[in-house]
Amino acid sequence: MTATASPLRRSFLPQTNGHAHAHANGHAYSNDDNNDDHLDKPWIVQKFGGTSIGKFIETITGTIVQSYLPTNRVVVVCSARSSESKSLGTTNRLLRAAASALVPGSIEYIETVQEIRLDHLDAAQQHISDPDILKRVQEEVNQDCDRLKAFLEAAQIIDEISPRSKDIIMAVGEKLSCRIVAGLLEDRGVETQFISLENVIEAVFDINSLDQNFYDYLSRAFAAAVSNCGHRVPVVTGFFGFVPGGLLKSIGRGYTDLAAALIAVGLDAEELQVWKEVDGIFTADPRKVKDARLLNIITPEEASELTYYGSEVIHPFTMEQVIRAQIPIRIKNVMNPSGSGTIIFPDQPSGVCTPNGRNTPPPSSKVLLENGYQLDLSRRHPTAVTIKDNVWVLNIHSNRKSVSHGFFAQIFSTLDRYGIAVDLISTSEVHISMALGGNVNEAEMEKAMESLKSIGTVDVMKEMAILSLVGKQMKNMVGISGRMFSTLAKANINIEMISQGASEINISCVILEKQAIQAMNVIHGELLSNVGHFNEAY
Repeated sequence: MTATASPLRRSFLPQTNGHAHAHANGHAYSNDDNNDDHLDKPWIVQKFGGTSIGKFIETITGTIVQSYLPTNRVVVVCSARSSESKSLGTTNRLLRAAASALVPGSIEYIETVQEIRLDHLDAAQQHISDPDILKRVQEEVNQDCDRLKAFLEAAQIIDEISPRSKDIIMAVGEKLSCRIVAGLLEDRGVETQFISLENVIEAVFDINSLDQNFYDYLSRAFAAAVSNCGHRVPVVTGFFGFVPGGLLKSIGRGYTDLAAALIAVGLDAEELQVWKEVDGIFTADPRKVKDARLLNIITPEEASELTYYGSEVIHPFTMEQVIRAQIPIRIKNVMNPSGSGTIIFPDQPSGVCTPNGRNTPPPSSKVLLENGYQLDLSRRHPTAVTIKDNVWVLNIHSNRKSVSHGFFAQIFSTLDRYGIAVDLISTSEVHISMALGGNVNEAEMEKAMESLKSIGTVDVMKEMAILSLVGKQMKNMVGISGRMFSTLAKANINIEMISQGASEINISCVILEKQAIQAMNVIHGELLSNVGHFNEAY
């Protein structure tokens, strides 16, 4: 039995040779496709990452976006364009240009701007065939880069780049990306409207008021900007500002995902789609575990745990914004558009009312079944295993017979002072071990250790990894911890530290980094092979 198209499960109807079809028939696709009932179509928000735009823009504009237009109103949200990796991407180049502008006499930033300019002009030339559209896009790219160059020259003169100035510089990356995508969609016969969110925030907020009210305000503002496009397909910058304290510092590099999520919430979208270069979320990293299986559906809590402990899924705060509005998130692959992907499906009541007044009950097993999925609650097994590399373990042994008042407070205040994040903690009466992730700064770590010597003996272990077993039903699995650790013991993998999350949906331990891949494979083979956390119903 094949599931019918629905908000969760859709038949994928790719447009074959979309470019030729659009022009040969003189037809322009749009969000209404010349249908007066287009306002009744549900919204879908599609977010595309920088490397996907850099490598698969033809698929995005010629197949993916167009395939949803007959049944949905589509919003396209773009990250700054990258090539082979994020390190070579436009955003990193822009940040390097900003740093270079502060070096007296340096002209490196001018060269970097020129590289960015030529990269985007070449992309437009390569993909856009209509001479009028190509000319317009080239003019837009040159104008954006000219303004960027002038801004960096001014920054060099005054020898200052504030957080707001850095945001202005970063915003150029998403603008240029959207220019290319919008132009190429137009070239394929899709009517578009470029939208920059950089000046959308009109209300005044301070750094201490970035709470849920702030994000509710953003979702309303973003939705208003997008809704004004009428029948055109909005192509929206993932950058938004200006956020108090600076977007990069206050939100982080996941701001494009967050922008897409807030647009989806504001529009009360049917689905948020995050397009990556993997088929979805797997039971383990398929590059390291050959038997890893694609998960059809996963809960938000599991996705958050997997993201935190090493699997790049989606930023937990981004996910929180969409899930609280009871909107599913689908992870899909730009290299396999017809694949079903993985659904992050809201499974608990939000307990709040969204900006649009939506406060629906949580999806039930019946809803899952109606949409082609079956949740098998009778089976108890983990969902996935993941590894977080480049971990340090900090051990502190108190110089007293028992832990004194303020022992823990002094430790954490010291780590906070030096910007060191703690992933896992294990304690005894006089001893504390902490797993530290997030690319520990060695110089700052040495300063922290020197400060901590006043309260006890301090030592550190490097080149460690956190192995995490994740599953929503694990709290009901009697003996799962024993099976996990005995499996590692049989493989001669030593465990340095053990921790179980308060949510009871993950069990984590610290092992040697050089044994991480072996550990992930033996755990997957023993606890995750030949089982399905969620089974698709046919």
